Amino acid sequence: MSDRPNLVRGCPNPAVRQLRWTPHALDGLAEREVDQSEVEWTIRQPTERAPGRNDRTVFLRRYHDRILGQEMLLVVVAEERAEEIVIITVYKTSKFNRYLRGAD
Repeated sequence: MSDRPNLVRGCPNPAVRQLRWTPHALDGLAEREVDQSEVEWTIRQPTERAPGRNDRTVFLRRYHDRILGQEMLLVVVAEERAEEIVIITVYKTSKFNRYLRGAD
């Protein structure tokens, strides 16, 4: 979990809100071999954001996966709240065209 303090209460900026992980999201990190810092970076600096189901936000970021040795897309589904971002699930994919607008 991030040790960053909540610097601005109620701020919509993901860079200053605390992150809270659901058990499902934490399980997904291990199962999918995704580093927690990659997820945090995806939320703080996404390549793209999109609205998801049930008032959730989908954060997307291209990154180089060291385990697979190739560029992948990290997908993070979260609920954005005034004081925190709750990470619901995390997965990676190589199907850029399916998720990113204008992807190669």
